Amino acid sequence: MKKLAAMAAVLALISTPVLATSQGGFSGPTTTQGGGFVGPDGTSTTVANAKSLRDDTWVTLKGNITERISDDLYTFKDETGTINVDIDDKRWNGLTVTPQDKVEIRGEVDKDWNSVEIDVKQIQKLKP
Repeated sequence: MKKLAAMAAVLALISTPVLATSQGGFSGPTTTQGGGFVGPDGTSTTVANAKSLRDDTWVTLKGNITERISDDLYTFKDETGTINVDIDDKRWNGLTVTPQDKVEIRGEVDKDWNSVEIDVKQIQKLKP
């Protein structure tokens, strides 16, 4: 008798989730993971302002990459000045940019003892 009661209890516990899901709930397109806010991010700034920000501050800059200094180091220019930007090869994602192309870069201010540069995490070519 105890075995029969125990088996009935186990069967009830196992079947409860199955019955619960068939009784209703949301039915429609699912949301995708990895989304987020789309819109102004409040970090858009200028080169002149970026030079005065704290280390590791996230910034968005719009301007032109004017020259390559070394392997991953480039000169970036906007209407307020120039700054060095560090762009790893993986950040280009196949994008080709000339000095005439306006770009938007997003990254972190990287302050050293006597220099400031931007460690670029994302680069995007802007439409003319």
